[in-house]
Amino acid sequence: MNDIRRTVLWVIFGFSMVLLWDQWQIHNGNKATFFPAPVKTQTTAAPSASTDPAVKGVPSSVPAAMGSTVAASGAAAVPAGPAAAPRERLVFSSDVLKLTFDTEGGSLVQTEFLNHRDLADPQKNFVLLDESKDRTYLAQTGLIAGAAGGALPNHKTAMTVSPGARELKDGDKELVVKFESAEVGGVKLVKTYTFARSSYALAVKHEVINNSGSAISPQLYLQLVRDGNKPVGESSFYSTFTGPAVYTEAKKYQKVEFTDIEKNKIDIEKQAENGYVAMVQHYFASAWLLGDGIKRDLFMRKVDANLYAVGMITQMPSIAPASSQAVEARIFVGPQEEKVLEALAPGLELVKDYGWLTILAKPLYWLLDQLHALIHNWGWSIVALVVLLKIAFYWLNAKAYASMAKMKAINPKITDMRERLKDNPQQMQQEMMRIYREEKVNPMGGCLPIMIQIPVFIALYWVLLSSVEMRNAPWMLWIKDLSAADPYFILPAFMTLTTMLQTALNPAPPDPMQAKMMWIMPLAFSVMFFFFPAGLVLYWITNNVLSIAQQWIINTRMGVPPQFNLPKFK
Repeated sequence: MNDIRRTVLWVIFGFSMVLLWDQWQIHNGNKATFFPAPVKTQTTAAPSASTDPAVKGVPSSVPAAMGSTVAASGAAAVPAGPAAAPRERLVFSSDVLKLTFDTEGGSLVQTEFLNHRDLADPQKNFVLLDESKDRTYLAQTGLIAGAAGGALPNHKTAMTVSPGARELKDGDKELVVKFESAEVGGVKLVKTYTFARSSYALAVKHEVINNSGSAISPQLYLQLVRDGNKPVGESSFYSTFTGPAVYTEAKKYQKVEFTDIEKNKIDIEKQAENGYVAMVQHYFASAWLLGDGIKRDLFMRKVDANLYAVGMITQMPSIAPASSQAVEARIFVGPQEEKVLEALAPGLELVKDYGWLTILAKPLYWLLDQLHALIHNWGWSIVALVVLLKIAFYWLNAKAYASMAKMKAINPKITDMRERLKDNPQQMQQEMMRIYREEKVNPMGGCLPIMIQIPVFIALYWVLLSSVEMRNAPWMLWIKDLSAADPYFILPAFMTLTTMLQTALNPAPPDPMQAKMMWIMPLAFSVMFFFFPAGLVLYWITNNVLSIAQQWIINTRMGVPPQFNLPKFK
């Protein structure tokens, strides 16, 4: 009876730990790992009129992301400018990007990655920014008149594009695209986008030309607008963050769930002289970057039904009549390649989110990247990394398996004793402790060395889950994409088999109920891996195979013949 109670208590304790882990994830701004909330899916309509709601702490003078603009909280209204010319979509290409701009505001409305395929349709390139009947994800900029009031060019103002090439040609290092607005209140805005070869970052120069009769002090806003839907095709069996984020030197990386914006629970740095604003999702991100030393106000807000914005506003110097001023910025729209992000801006690599185990995950990714530079195959690099980790933890594992071997050796003695004293639980416990002391066996000796390694392998899990390099990366034979589930479930089936073999090698608990639980839990755990990315399953298989081999060798050396303790469900 005591053993049954103990088993029930362990099950309750384990389930409580799962719940606590989920709440810890939510508390730290992550999604729940085991019990994610249902994702609200809502189709975003095509561009329509909307207003800019007053949001506490958000400059209400920023024009609404879509449609006409009205001010909130008593701020001056920002007119949309003169009557708009017919809107036109213009496509420009580099060697890695195909970008679509809207002549309304010169906004970036679609980004197509030429080196990344869509997981749902491998014949198509992956699209991040988009404006369609099903999706809204845009990059917009414009001017605010500030305290002086009045109208200035913004992302709703009609613009014309200067003649020039539409494609980065072989031998060219850069492609320059220039949008010029009509005068609004005597002020003209010129946006110059510069594509660089093999780069996902575009330089964006905003030049303000004052042709009015008085000095102006405009503010420049840069914002990313996105619907609150999860990326298409993302598995619900592992949760990754989708939403806005900001980074400053003072408060570092801060991400906010769309649901928190809905509830006005936005606790971010409001003013800074450094950092960036970003929209983040699995594998990809977009970010507006301003140079250090430029003061900016940071904001997040709900723009419309299921539409959210993150951005920054910076005050430009006073511009005298018949003169101009310019602000240099950059926009990054691309995959979360860690080395590229580190080179672009401080802290930008944090959009590739490893969670609370970043301190372990970053060196693991570095080692994985170094292995790939030698092997040139991400699948075999994963195998090599797990081999190196098993070598590093060899002695810890050896102690654990030695303890398990001792437990297996005294199991017959424990079983006989339990049979003799099954009607006297108290004496049974005393006798069991006496056997442990005499045989110098610590029943927890096999757990502690393994527990020490768990954070490392969880960190490796996040490295493999977060690394865009796994996306569309083949391993061998039928595995064409390490970021997708095995289409034939061969790897998950083999992983389940190795998990069962590893469980069978461990000493069977004397208590029948505990023995059953020892089998049920790994089986339930293995079921999840049928829907996990192949790269994660490959890492777990490699770990299991190496563990089985090491345990077999240690048992043999200690004179405990390796044997598989098969379950007895009666």
